Amino acid sequence: MKEIIREITPLNEEDLFIVLNTKKANFDYPIHFHPDFELNLVLNAEGERIVGDSIEKIADPDLILIGSNLPHKWQSRSTEAHVITIQFHEQLLGSFLLSKRMFAPIREMLERSGRGIDFSPETKERIIPRILKIDNSHGFVTALDFFTILYDLATSGEQKLLASSSYDTTGVIRESKSRRINLICQYIENNYNKNITLKDIAVLVNMSESAVSHFFKKRTNRSFVSYLNEVRISHAIKMLIETTHSISEICYLCGYTNLSNFNRMFKKMKNQTPTEYREAFLNASSMTKF
Repeated sequence: MKEIIREITPLNEEDLFIVLNTKKANFDYPIHFHPDFELNLVLNAEGERIVGDSIEKIADPDLILIGSNLPHKWQSRSTEAHVITIQFHEQLLGSFLLSKRMFAPIREMLERSGRGIDFSPETKERIIPRILKIDNSHGFVTALDFFTILYDLATSGEQKLLASSSYDTTGVIRESKSRRINLICQYIENNYNKNITLKDIAVLVNMSESAVSHFFKKRTNRSFVSYLNEVRISHAIKMLIETTHSISEICYLCGYTNLSNFNRMFKKMKNQTPTEYREAFLNASSMTKF
């Protein structure tokens, strides 16, 4: 099993952002994550990319926003791949500047980027020349260019989230804006490997079972059982990627008591069995460069 590496980026406290320009990139870095955000432009590449639990063919050009601590890796068969990466601090999301209304689209995009964001061909066509230009810019004007790029990406249409909702379930808490939903979700996150019933949740938030069921679905657009399965499968995905546990071990570690039920639920969410998913991930993460 490939180890997911925690990378230390070259950003320092004085940087608003940095630009890394790599021509003839060989993509020899293993799957990794880092706390900083990353806007990654890949040109002239043919291969695959891994973002969270997403494994997809690379489109040319490829422009992806990677959120904080989201595992990722590109692999290309091309010897002429050109990569321009803009890395910026995770602290930007909670900054005074982004708390202001006019920056709300950028803040909301960065919150969504925990699943990785792909952009439409039209957006790429508009943004790529500006990314190429910012690498050669200096001084205060580069800060304006940087925020303008983020704003135009944030307000662009047809954004595609890459990792599945079952990989990152924190969006439910953020979108519901409810103290009770937050409490329920935290309880599920802390106890997903145990038997959790609707009665347990009802007692937790001092509501009847029928009331909490209706309340949860209204606020999250999914049933309590669906959300519980999402959390369990999200942990199963991470165990499939990050550990050498057997499928049956992962089944029970994620709170399922029946292997066939686990396999059925996993395939329903990922369109693959756990075994097929692990094999696809390993093949993608260790793909030989041509």
